[in-house]
Amino acid sequence: MILGTFYEGLELHREDRIVYGRFLAPHRVVSTCQMAGGVREDLQVVYNHQSCEPAFHCERVGHKLAKDFRESQRQVCERHELPLEASATLGTAANMHCLGLQERRFRDLIVVAACTAGVEGNAGRAGDPAAAYEWEGRFERVSPVMVPSHGTINTLLFFNQELTPGALVRSIMTATEAKSAALQDLVVGSKYSLGRATGTGTDQIASCSRLGTGIPLTSAGKHSVLGQMIGEAVQAAIKEALALQNGLTPDSQRSVLQQLKRFGLTRGHLEEAARKHLPDYEAELFLRNLHVIDPDPMVVATAAAVAEVADQLRTGILPQSCAREMAATLAAQMACAVSGDYTSFETVRGQAGQTLQGFDPLNLTTLALPLGYGAKWRTLHSSMEEGGSE
Repeated sequence: MILGTFYEGLELHREDRIVYGRFLAPHRVVSTCQMAGGVREDLQVVYNHQSCEPAFHCERVGHKLAKDFRESQRQVCERHELPLEASATLGTAANMHCLGLQERRFRDLIVVAACTAGVEGNAGRAGDPAAAYEWEGRFERVSPVMVPSHGTINTLLFFNQELTPGALVRSIMTATEAKSAALQDLVVGSKYSLGRATGTGTDQIASCSRLGTGIPLTSAGKHSVLGQMIGEAVQAAIKEALALQNGLTPDSQRSVLQQLKRFGLTRGHLEEAARKHLPDYEAELFLRNLHVIDPDPMVVATAAAVAEVADQLRTGILPQSCAREMAATLAAQMACAVSGDYTSFETVRGQAGQTLQGFDPLNLTTLALPLGYGAKWRTLHSSMEEGGSE
Protein backbone atom coordinates (compact mmCIF):
# COMPACT_ATOMS: atom_id res chain seq x y z
CA MET A 1 0.00 0.00 0.00
CA ILE A 2 1.33 3.44 -0.91
CA LEU A 3 1.08 5.80 2.07
CA GLY A 4 1.87 8.76 -0.12
CA THR A 5 3.93 10.27 -2.92
CA PHE A 6 5.98 13.23 -1.75
CA TYR A 7 7.65 15.98 -3.79
CA GLU A 8 7.65 13.76 -6.90
CA GLY A 9 10.84 12.17 -5.62
CA LEU A 10 9.62 9.73 -2.97
CA GLU A 11 7.02 7.04 -2.55
CA LEU A 12 6.32 5.80 0.96
CA HIS A 13 4.94 2.25 1.19
CA ARG A 14 3.66 0.02 3.98
CA GLU A 15 3.37 -3.73 3.44
CA ASP A 16 3.06 -6.48 6.01
CA ARG A 17 5.79 -5.69 8.60
CA ILE A 18 7.73 -3.09 6.61
CA VAL A 19 7.62 0.63 5.81
CA TYR A 20 9.91 1.74 3.02
CA GLY A 21 10.73 4.84 1.05
CA ARG A 22 11.35 4.21 -2.64
CA PHE A 23 13.29 6.99 -4.36
CA LEU A 24 11.87 8.25 -7.64
CA ALA A 25 14.93 10.48 -8.04
CA PRO A 26 18.53 10.21 -6.77
CA HIS A 27 19.04 10.96 -3.06
CA ARG A 28 21.97 11.44 -0.74
CA VAL A 29 21.48 9.31 2.39
CA VAL A 30 23.20 9.40 5.76
CA SER A 31 22.19 6.54 8.04
CA THR A 32 23.13 4.42 11.01
CA CYS A 33 22.13 1.27 9.10
CA GLN A 34 24.24 -1.82 9.72
CA MET A 35 24.14 -2.64 6.01
CA ALA A 36 24.58 0.19 3.49
CA GLY A 37 25.05 2.69 6.31
CA GLY A 38 27.09 5.89 6.36
CA VAL A 39 26.94 8.37 3.46
CA ARG A 40 25.53 6.90 0.24
CA GLU A 41 24.31 8.30 -3.07
CA ASP A 42 23.54 5.01 -4.82
CA LEU A 43 20.55 3.78 -2.77
CA GLN A 44 17.11 3.21 -4.21
CA VAL A 45 15.29 2.30 -0.98
CA VAL A 46 15.47 2.88 2.78
CA TYR A 47 13.22 0.76 4.94
CA ASN A 48 12.12 0.13 8.51
CA HIS A 49 11.27 -3.50 9.26
CA GLN A 50 9.63 -5.25 12.21
CA SER A 51 11.94 -8.22 12.74
CA CYS A 52 10.20 -9.75 15.78
CA GLU A 53 7.54 -9.25 18.45
CA PRO A 54 8.42 -6.97 21.39
CA ALA A 55 8.02 -9.58 24.15
CA PHE A 56 9.68 -13.02 24.41
CA HIS A 57 10.12 -13.42 20.64
CA CYS A 58 13.17 -11.13 20.64
CA GLU A 59 15.01 -13.32 23.12
CA ARG A 60 14.59 -16.30 20.79
CA VAL A 61 15.48 -14.74 17.43
CA GLY A 62 17.56 -11.71 18.43
CA HIS A 63 20.89 -13.55 18.56
CA LYS A 64 20.25 -15.20 15.20
CA LEU A 65 19.36 -11.89 13.55
CA ALA A 66 22.45 -10.19 14.95
CA LYS A 67 24.71 -13.05 13.85
CA ASP A 68 23.36 -13.31 10.31
CA PHE A 69 22.02 -9.85 9.59
CA ARG A 70 22.92 -10.06 5.89
CA GLU A 71 20.78 -13.15 5.36
CA SER A 72 17.88 -11.54 7.21
CA GLN A 73 18.12 -8.48 4.98
CA ARG A 74 18.27 -10.67 1.87
CA GLN A 75 15.05 -12.42 2.88
CA VAL A 76 13.25 -9.15 3.56
CA CYS A 77 14.33 -7.66 0.23
CA GLU A 78 13.39 -10.80 -1.66
CA ARG A 79 9.96 -10.96 -0.03
CA HIS A 80 9.17 -7.34 -0.91
CA GLU A 81 11.04 -7.22 -4.24
CA LEU A 82 13.51 -4.61 -3.04
CA PRO A 83 17.07 -4.25 -4.39
CA LEU A 84 19.38 -5.87 -1.82
CA GLU A 85 22.55 -3.95 -2.68
CA ALA A 86 20.73 -0.63 -2.99
CA SER A 87 18.64 -0.82 0.21
CA ALA A 88 19.45 0.47 3.68
CA THR A 89 17.57 -1.09 6.57
CA LEU A 90 16.47 -0.15 10.07
CA GLY A 91 15.21 -2.94 12.34
CA THR A 92 12.78 -2.86 15.25
CA ALA A 93 10.19 -4.80 17.23
CA ALA A 94 7.65 -2.00 16.78
CA ASN A 95 4.43 -2.52 14.82
CA MET A 96 4.49 -0.78 11.43
CA HIS A 97 0.79 0.04 11.84
CA CYS A 98 1.85 2.29 14.72
CA LEU A 99 3.87 4.51 12.37
CA GLY A 100 3.95 8.23 13.08
CA LEU A 101 3.95 10.17 9.81
CA GLN A 102 4.37 13.94 9.61
CA GLU A 103 5.04 16.44 6.81
CA ARG A 104 6.10 20.07 7.09
CA ARG A 105 6.22 22.65 4.28
CA PHE A 106 7.68 26.15 3.97
CA ARG A 107 7.76 27.80 0.54
CA ASP A 108 9.54 25.28 -1.70
CA LEU A 109 10.94 23.17 1.17
CA ILE A 110 9.32 19.88 2.27
CA VAL A 111 10.31 17.69 5.22
CA VAL A 112 8.78 14.24 5.82
CA ALA A 113 9.34 12.22 9.02
CA ALA A 114 8.21 8.60 9.37
CA CYS A 115 8.87 7.14 12.82
CA THR A 116 8.18 4.01 14.83
CA ALA A 117 8.75 4.14 18.56
CA GLY A 118 8.65 1.96 21.66
CA VAL A 119 10.15 2.89 25.03
CA GLU A 120 8.57 0.52 27.56
CA GLY A 121 11.56 -1.80 27.79
CA ASN A 122 14.70 0.04 26.68
CA ALA A 123 14.43 3.77 27.42
CA GLY A 124 17.77 5.17 28.54
CA ARG A 125 19.71 8.35 29.14
CA ALA A 126 22.98 9.24 27.43
CA GLY A 127 25.74 8.35 29.90
CA ASP A 128 23.82 5.56 31.64
CA PRO A 129 25.85 2.47 32.64
CA ALA A 130 26.72 0.29 29.64
CA ALA A 131 26.54 -3.49 29.49
CA ALA A 132 29.14 -4.46 26.89
CA TYR A 133 32.52 -3.49 25.42
CA GLU A 134 33.20 -4.18 21.73
CA TRP A 135 36.70 -5.21 20.68
CA GLU A 136 38.04 -7.18 17.71
CA GLY A 137 34.57 -8.16 16.53
CA ARG A 138 33.37 -9.44 19.89
CA PHE A 139 31.25 -8.03 22.70
CA GLU A 140 32.42 -8.50 26.27
CA ARG A 141 30.03 -8.01 29.20
CA VAL A 142 31.51 -5.38 31.50
CA SER A 143 28.67 -4.84 33.98
CA PRO A 144 25.65 -6.66 35.40
CA VAL A 145 23.31 -4.21 33.65
CA MET A 146 20.56 -6.21 31.97
CA VAL A 147 19.72 -4.90 28.51
CA PRO A 148 16.08 -5.43 27.46
CA SER A 149 15.70 -6.96 24.04
CA HIS A 150 13.09 -4.50 22.79
CA GLY A 151 12.40 -0.78 22.73
CA THR A 152 13.60 1.26 19.74
CA ILE A 153 12.89 4.62 18.11
CA ASN A 154 13.49 4.51 14.36
CA THR A 155 13.34 7.62 12.17
CA LEU A 156 13.15 7.95 8.41
CA LEU A 157 13.67 11.58 7.40
CA PHE A 158 13.26 12.92 3.85
CA PHE A 159 13.95 16.31 2.21
CA ASN A 160 12.85 17.46 -1.24
CA GLN A 161 15.93 19.70 -1.50
CA GLU A 162 19.60 18.74 -1.70
CA LEU A 163 21.63 19.18 1.48
CA THR A 164 25.40 19.25 1.65
CA PRO A 165 26.89 16.17 3.34
CA GLY A 166 27.63 18.29 6.41
CA ALA A 167 24.10 19.65 6.58
CA LEU A 168 22.69 16.14 6.17
CA VAL A 169 24.76 14.96 9.13
CA ARG A 170 23.56 18.01 11.06
CA SER A 171 19.96 17.03 10.29
CA ILE A 172 20.55 13.82 12.26
CA MET A 173 21.79 15.90 15.20
CA THR A 174 18.67 18.10 15.07
CA ALA A 175 16.38 15.08 14.72
CA THR A 176 18.05 13.44 17.72
CA GLU A 177 17.47 16.55 19.81
CA ALA A 178 13.83 16.49 18.68
CA LYS A 179 13.51 12.84 19.75
CA SER A 180 14.92 13.65 23.18
CA ALA A 181 12.60 16.66 23.48
CA ALA A 182 9.59 14.42 22.75
CA LEU A 183 10.63 12.05 25.54
CA GLN A 184 11.22 14.97 27.91
CA ASP A 185 7.73 16.32 27.16
CA LEU A 186 6.26 12.92 28.05
CA VAL A 187 8.47 12.56 31.19
CA VAL A 188 9.78 9.16 30.07
CA GLY A 189 12.24 7.83 32.64
CA SER A 190 15.41 5.85 32.02
CA LYS A 191 15.35 2.13 32.79
CA TYR A 192 19.00 2.26 33.84
CA SER A 193 19.27 5.37 36.05
CA LEU A 194 17.14 7.90 37.94
CA GLY A 195 17.30 10.40 35.07
CA ARG A 196 14.85 11.09 32.28
CA ALA A 197 15.35 9.16 29.07
CA THR A 198 16.92 10.77 26.00
CA GLY A 199 16.30 7.80 23.69
CA THR A 200 16.74 4.03 23.72
CA GLY A 201 19.87 1.92 23.41
CA THR A 202 19.01 0.76 19.89
CA ASP A 203 17.72 3.89 18.11
CA GLN A 204 18.38 4.17 14.37
CA ILE A 205 17.93 6.88 11.75
CA ALA A 206 18.22 7.48 8.02
CA SER A 207 18.22 11.03 6.64
CA CYS A 208 17.70 11.42 2.90
CA SER A 209 17.88 14.49 0.64
CA ARG A 210 17.03 14.68 -3.05
CA LEU A 211 19.97 15.49 -5.31
CA GLY A 212 20.16 17.95 -8.18
CA THR A 213 17.62 20.50 -6.94
CA GLY A 214 19.86 23.56 -7.13
CA ILE A 215 22.36 25.08 -4.72
CA PRO A 216 22.52 22.62 -1.77
CA LEU A 217 21.24 23.77 1.62
CA THR A 218 24.04 24.20 4.15
CA SER A 219 22.23 24.55 7.47
CA ALA A 220 19.96 22.14 9.34
CA GLY A 221 20.48 23.57 12.81
CA LYS A 222 17.86 25.08 15.10
CA HIS A 223 18.37 28.64 13.80
CA SER A 224 17.35 27.68 10.25
CA VAL A 225 13.79 27.13 9.03
CA LEU A 226 14.87 23.67 7.91
CA GLY A 227 16.02 22.85 11.44
CA GLN A 228 12.70 24.07 12.86
CA MET A 229 10.81 21.89 10.39
CA ILE A 230 12.92 18.85 11.29
CA GLY A 231 12.28 19.46 14.99
CA GLU A 232 8.54 19.87 14.55
CA ALA A 233 8.09 16.90 12.21
CA VAL A 234 10.23 14.45 14.21
CA GLN A 235 8.74 15.41 17.58
CA ALA A 236 5.19 15.07 16.27
CA ALA A 237 5.89 11.77 14.48
CA ILE A 238 7.55 10.20 17.54
CA LYS A 239 4.73 11.31 19.83
CA GLU A 240 2.19 9.90 17.38
CA ALA A 241 4.08 6.60 17.25
CA LEU A 242 4.39 6.36 21.05
CA ALA A 243 0.67 7.00 21.45
CA LEU A 244 -0.12 4.17 19.03
CA GLN A 245 2.57 1.69 20.16
CA ASN A 246 2.67 2.24 23.94
CA GLY A 247 -0.48 4.25 24.64
CA LEU A 248 1.91 6.97 25.84
CA THR A 249 0.15 10.34 25.77
CA PRO A 250 -0.03 13.48 27.94
CA ASP A 251 -3.20 12.06 29.51
CA SER A 252 -1.55 8.73 30.36
CA GLN A 253 1.36 10.57 31.97
CA ARG A 254 -0.93 12.68 34.19
CA SER A 255 -0.35 10.17 36.96
CA VAL A 256 1.53 10.13 40.23
CA LEU A 257 2.70 6.58 39.51
CA GLN A 258 4.00 7.54 36.06
CA GLN A 259 5.67 10.74 37.24
CA LEU A 260 7.61 8.86 39.92
CA LYS A 261 7.98 5.47 38.25
CA ARG A 262 11.70 6.02 37.59
CA PHE A 263 12.26 6.42 41.33
CA GLY A 264 10.79 2.98 41.97
CA LEU A 265 7.23 3.91 42.98
CA THR A 266 4.66 1.16 42.34
CA ARG A 267 1.10 0.47 43.38
CA GLY A 268 2.48 -2.22 45.68
CA HIS A 269 4.43 0.41 47.63
CA LEU A 270 1.27 2.47 48.08
CA GLU A 271 -0.71 -0.57 49.23
CA GLU A 272 1.93 -1.35 51.84
CA ALA A 273 2.07 2.29 52.98
CA ALA A 274 -1.71 2.57 53.27
CA ARG A 275 -1.87 -0.45 55.59
CA LYS A 276 1.02 0.94 57.61
CA HIS A 277 -0.25 4.50 58.10
CA LEU A 278 -4.06 4.10 58.05
CA PRO A 279 -6.68 2.12 59.97
CA ASP A 280 -8.01 -0.89 58.06
CA TYR A 281 -11.19 0.78 56.81
CA GLU A 282 -9.37 3.95 55.63
CA ALA A 283 -6.61 1.89 54.03
CA GLU A 284 -9.16 -0.10 52.07
CA LEU A 285 -10.96 3.10 51.07
CA PHE A 286 -7.66 4.60 49.89
CA LEU A 287 -6.76 1.55 47.80
CA ARG A 288 -10.19 1.25 46.20
CA ASN A 289 -10.01 4.90 45.17
CA LEU A 290 -6.34 5.05 44.16
CA HIS A 291 -7.38 5.18 40.50
CA VAL A 292 -9.05 8.52 41.28
CA ILE A 293 -6.21 9.93 43.38
CA ASP A 294 -3.48 8.95 40.92
CA PRO A 295 -4.51 11.30 38.03
CA ASP A 296 -5.75 14.18 40.21
CA PRO A 297 -4.10 17.26 38.64
CA MET A 298 -3.26 18.92 41.97
CA VAL A 299 -1.68 15.73 43.31
CA VAL A 300 0.17 15.06 40.05
CA ALA A 301 1.52 18.61 40.16
CA THR A 302 3.16 17.91 43.51
CA ALA A 303 4.55 14.61 42.19
CA ALA A 304 6.05 16.49 39.25
CA ALA A 305 7.60 18.95 41.70
CA VAL A 306 9.05 16.06 43.71
CA ALA A 307 10.63 14.59 40.55
CA GLU A 308 12.08 17.94 39.51
CA VAL A 309 13.57 18.66 42.92
CA ALA A 310 15.05 15.15 43.03
CA ASP A 311 16.70 15.81 39.65
CA GLN A 312 18.10 19.14 40.76
CA LEU A 313 19.43 17.68 44.00
CA ARG A 314 21.09 14.91 41.98
CA THR A 315 22.75 17.33 39.58
CA GLY A 316 23.85 19.70 42.34
CA ILE A 317 21.68 22.67 41.37
CA LEU A 318 19.95 22.44 44.75
CA PRO A 319 22.11 21.85 47.85
CA GLN A 320 21.85 18.58 49.77
CA SER A 321 21.92 20.61 53.00
CA CYS A 322 18.31 21.63 52.29
CA ALA A 323 17.09 18.20 51.18
CA ARG A 324 15.26 17.27 54.37
CA GLU A 325 13.39 20.59 54.55
CA MET A 326 12.41 20.29 50.90
CA ALA A 327 11.14 16.76 51.50
CA ALA A 328 8.99 17.84 54.44
CA THR A 329 7.58 20.82 52.53
CA LEU A 330 6.69 18.83 49.42
CA ALA A 331 5.25 15.98 51.50
CA ALA A 332 2.95 18.47 53.21
CA GLN A 333 2.02 19.98 49.85
CA MET A 334 1.17 16.53 48.47
CA ALA A 335 -0.84 15.53 51.53
CA CYS A 336 -2.81 18.77 51.43
CA ALA A 337 -3.45 18.33 47.71
CA VAL A 338 -5.03 14.96 48.51
CA SER A 339 -7.05 16.14 51.50
CA GLY A 340 -7.99 19.54 50.09
CA ASP A 341 -7.29 21.06 53.54
CA TYR A 342 -4.35 23.46 53.33
CA THR A 343 -4.94 24.78 56.85
CA SER A 344 -3.13 21.69 58.11
CA PHE A 345 -0.01 22.38 56.02
CA GLU A 346 2.31 23.31 58.90
CA THR A 347 1.13 20.41 61.05
CA VAL A 348 1.72 17.88 58.29
CA ARG A 349 5.04 19.50 57.44
CA GLY A 350 6.14 19.01 61.02
CA GLN A 351 5.06 15.36 60.99
CA ALA A 352 6.88 14.73 57.73
CA GLY A 353 10.00 16.50 58.98
CA GLN A 354 10.20 14.11 61.93
CA THR A 355 9.76 11.04 59.72
CA LEU A 356 11.73 11.79 56.54
CA GLN A 357 15.51 11.71 56.90
CA GLY A 358 16.41 12.91 53.41
CA PHE A 359 14.93 13.50 49.98
CA ASP A 360 13.71 10.15 48.73
CA PRO A 361 10.73 10.45 46.33
CA LEU A 362 9.59 6.91 47.21
CA ASN A 363 9.55 7.48 51.00
CA LEU A 364 8.08 10.96 50.60
CA THR A 365 5.16 9.82 48.45
CA THR A 366 4.33 6.68 50.43
CA LEU A 367 4.08 8.85 53.53
CA ALA A 368 2.24 11.84 52.07
CA LEU A 369 -0.52 10.15 50.07
CA PRO A 370 -1.92 8.02 52.94
CA LEU A 371 -1.62 10.91 55.43
CA GLY A 372 -3.50 13.22 53.09
CA TYR A 373 -6.21 10.69 52.36
CA GLY A 374 -6.67 9.85 56.02
CA ALA A 375 -7.32 13.53 56.74
CA LYS A 376 -9.64 14.01 53.76
CA TRP A 377 -12.77 12.56 55.34
CA ARG A 378 -11.81 12.31 58.98
CA THR A 379 -13.19 15.70 60.09
CA LEU A 380 -16.52 15.22 58.34
CA HIS A 381 -16.96 11.64 59.47
CA SER A 382 -15.99 12.34 63.06
CA SER A 383 -18.45 15.24 63.25
CA MET A 384 -21.21 13.02 61.85
CA GLU A 385 -20.41 10.36 64.44
CA GLU A 386 -20.45 12.92 67.24
CA GLY A 387 -23.77 14.29 65.99
CA GLY A 388 -25.24 10.81 65.84
CA SER A 389 -24.25 10.00 69.40
CA GLU A 390 -26.07 12.98 70.92
